[in-house]
Amino acid sequence: MGLKLSFLSIKKVPNLFWSSPKALTIAPPLVSVVFLVIGLILFGLGEALIIAAGVGVSPWIVFAQGITIVTGWSIGFATFTISLFVLFCWIPLRQTPGIGTLLNAIIIALVLDFSLPYLPTYDGLTLKVSEAMIGVLVTGFGGGLYLIANLGAGPRDGLMTGLQTLTNLPIAWVRSGLELSVVVVGWALGGSVGIGTVLFALGIGPAIAASMYGLESVFSRPESGV
Repeated sequence: MGLKLSFLSIKKVPNLFWSSPKALTIAPPLVSVVFLVIGLILFGLGEALIIAAGVGVSPWIVFAQGITIVTGWSIGFATFTISLFVLFCWIPLRQTPGIGTLLNAIIIALVLDFSLPYLPTYDGLTLKVSEAMIGVLVTGFGGGLYLIANLGAGPRDGLMTGLQTLTNLPIAWVRSGLELSVVVVGWALGGSVGIGTVLFALGIGPAIAASMYGLESVFSRPESGV
């Protein structure tokens, strides 16, 4: 595909050596748990880099800001309500939760709290945007690692995989479409949009897809997907 953009057409989460046979299990393989945790740590670090860049919040925070403006709720309660609503959307999409669904919230929150004070902040726009772009790439790589572990996705990632199964569209398209839709609704409700918001909305889908494509290319085994 010319410039090797084959990753943009990937439709399934690969089944690699650290993939758990089942998402919902009380005895997951240790290797699956290890890669789940590593992936979530990187995912949280990537989001922290985007925050530290200071050029715009993530699309879902824009959405939460818009909900706050309309309802008067706190940003935390709005975020919680959105996550709960997204989890309810899992039911018709037949998504299965797992320990990764719970650890997603815990580990990412801890990484954000512990890493933000140590991450660099810049004054120049070029360096700010560069840090945000690195954050998107790190988030995408972490997302690929933890989704391949197959121990349950976070609310947004589970919505992504569920919509992909429903539509049979490539993962990159589904995630980008989801993030852009959230940005538009949040902005329409009064949320603030910055360069980092747009970078995340346009970049996170391809970044996750590229991560999965690259990992599958390196660690592929006979089974084709989960």
